[in-house]
Amino acid sequence: MQTKRLGTSAIVVSDICMGTMTFGSQTDDAEALRILDQSFDAGINFYDTAEGYPVPPDRKWVGRTEEIVGKWLKTKPRDAIILATKVSGPSHVWFRSPKREGMTALDRRNIMVAVEDSLKKLGTDYIDLYQTHWPDHDTPYDETMGVLDELVRAGKVRIVGCSNETSWGLMKSIATAERLGTVRYQTIQNNFSLNNRRFEDELAQVCRKEGVSLIPYSPIGGGVLSGKYADGARPEGARFSRYLEIGGRQAAMARRFVNEKSLASTARFAELAAELGMSPVTMAVIWSKQHDFVASTIVGASREEQLPEILAAADQVLSDETLKAIDAISREIMYPMG
Repeated sequence: MQTKRLGTSAIVVSDICMGTMTFGSQTDDAEALRILDQSFDAGINFYDTAEGYPVPPDRKWVGRTEEIVGKWLKTKPRDAIILATKVSGPSHVWFRSPKREGMTALDRRNIMVAVEDSLKKLGTDYIDLYQTHWPDHDTPYDETMGVLDELVRAGKVRIVGCSNETSWGLMKSIATAERLGTVRYQTIQNNFSLNNRRFEDELAQVCRKEGVSLIPYSPIGGGVLSGKYADGARPEGARFSRYLEIGGRQAAMARRFVNEKSLASTARFAELAAELGMSPVTMAVIWSKQHDFVASTIVGASREEQLPEILAAADQVLSDETLKAIDAISREIMYPMG
């Protein structure tokens, strides 16, 4: 397993990170623990969770993911694990957070309450990477960066990052940190995959110039790039099958990932992967972690049997010829996710 540095920090992580957002809903405790063990045995040292997990957001199980990860953490040397979690941003985005009755924001009180709750559920006295889950462009960045700085100085957090942030927001946070002399975001966790390359339009340049690392999520396009939604299929138990049944904003999200263009591009990528003699899942993960602005690609598994195709991406790179073939497909079917 290759390793890379998070931003300009002292923290070095495996270039594959295990995400946990289905643990406690779609994935029960026993299976989640087995997935975590197998990931660790494969050389993954980086694990990502959030106070608002599991998905879909629901107060009946919110916080279960951190509890499961905390239970597992007790079985491993703490220094061997790089642990990331997140504080919920404002609930006026695409979903209402189940935390704090939906009255979430990135102000001092919310962040302080959230970090203490996460530390308790995770059973640790520090978090390696603490991230703002959704940007809060209405709360002054002075307040957000100030309280994050307090957490680092108190030893409760080592470094900080953001998630689902915009180019403006990332630059605003960096400028604020420089002006105030506080900690700065070392990472950004945004959606990035063969089916969603929008990060390359602007944010990649910010990352390169400002020394911020992308830790992309959904490198398999929410499972779409595996081909399991091909020809209108709705696999039983699959996340977007469930979201389409739930309706509302969850269904809208599902349609962004699963649509005519995304399925068309997925089919083309599957053909290319077959020519290479590998799974499209493996190819998608290799492609994601091969970018210079990416430190570690966040993968996810809700079942043990999904791990081999993901872990097969370790220590592999795609040839220049393959990368050109991928780019050609992306130019032909532009922005499949809008």
